[in-house]
Amino acid sequence: MRIAVDVMGGDNAPDDILRGCIDGLKHLAPDDTLVLFGNQRDINEVLDEAGVSDSRLEVVATTQVIEMAESPSLAVKGKPDSSIVQMCRYSSQREQDPEKRCDAALSAGNTGACVAAGIMQMKRLPGVHRPGISVAMPSIHGPMVLCDAGANPEPTAIHLWQYAVMADVVARKLLHIENPRVAVMNIGAEDSKGTGTIKQARDMIKATPGLNYIGFIEGREFFAGVADVVVTDGLMGNVVLKTAEGIAKSIFEAITQEILEIDSDLMSRFAPVAKSIWKKNDYHEYGGAPLIGVNGTLFIAHGSSEPRTIANAIRSCREYVSAGINDGIVQRIAEAEAAVAPQTASA
Repeated sequence: MRIAVDVMGGDNAPDDILRGCIDGLKHLAPDDTLVLFGNQRDINEVLDEAGVSDSRLEVVATTQVIEMAESPSLAVKGKPDSSIVQMCRYSSQREQDPEKRCDAALSAGNTGACVAAGIMQMKRLPGVHRPGISVAMPSIHGPMVLCDAGANPEPTAIHLWQYAVMADVVARKLLHIENPRVAVMNIGAEDSKGTGTIKQARDMIKATPGLNYIGFIEGREFFAGVADVVVTDGLMGNVVLKTAEGIAKSIFEAITQEILEIDSDLMSRFAPVAKSIWKKNDYHEYGGAPLIGVNGTLFIAHGSSEPRTIANAIRSCREYVSAGINDGIVQRIAEAEAAVAPQTASA
C-alpha cells in the first residue's frame, strides 16, 4: 500500500508531520510506502537530523504551499504544484502510472483546500452528489460516526441522505457495528421541528432499506450513546466537533486542579483513570477524518496535529483502504437510489 502525506500542511509543518511519518512506519507492512510531498530540502533536513533512512519512505518534491488562511478554491487552482494538489493527483484513480499512484492521502493542511483538491483531482464515487467529512467521535458507549464535519456547510436533502448512507457503511466496516442506529441532528426530537431540508432528508433516510433510522436527536443527546451515526450539515458538525474538543480539555483541566487543591496524593490514584478516559476523548488518538464520497481515500487531520496524530492517521488510512469502504459506499448508494428514486427526483 502506498500512502501519500502532505508534509507542508498544518500548524507545526513540516517538522511534526515528518516526525509523525517516521513514527507511523511502525503501522506499515514491509512492502508499504509513505510518499512524502513537500519541499525536498526541508524533508531531507528532518530525516537526516532524525537519522532515518528507510526504503519505505519516498519523496516527491513540490514547489508550492497552500497556507491555512488562503481561499481554498483559488489556492487549489492557483497552486497546481502545491503539496496538497500533487498529493491528491497521485492518489487519483486517473493516475495511470502504477508506480506513482497512491492508495490513500493524508494532510493536516487547509481543510477547504483538501476538500477542493480531493474533489477536483479524485472526482466523486459513482452516484455520490457531495462528499462529506466523516469523524469518529467518542460517546459513553463507544465511538460513533458524525457526518458532515466541515466539508459542506449548506447541504441539500439529498446530500444529508447520502451522508447517512455513507456513514452507515463506515460504521459497519470500520467500527464493526452490526446495525448502526442512524439519527439526524436537529433543534428538537419532535418530527414537527426542523427545516424543510432536514425533514425531507429524514423522510428519505426512513425510506431507505437497511438504514436503522431512530429519529432526530438534540445536541445534549449527542454524547449519550443513543446513536451510532449522526447526520448534520458541515457548519453544525464542525462546531460540534470543535466544541467537544474544547469542553473535554477544559473539564479534565478543571478536575485535575480540584483534585490537586483537595489532596495532591489523590492524583496518583486518579491518574490512571484519567489517562484512560482522556485517551478515548483525545482527537490525537483518532488521527484524521476521511472525506467520504471521493473516488479515492483522503484523510484530513487537525491543523494542530502532533507527531502521534499523524502516526495514528497513517494507521487509520491503512485500515480504511483495507476495509474496502469505497466499494461498500458505491454498492449501498446504488441500492438506496433505487429505493427512494421518487423522493430524490423532487429533492
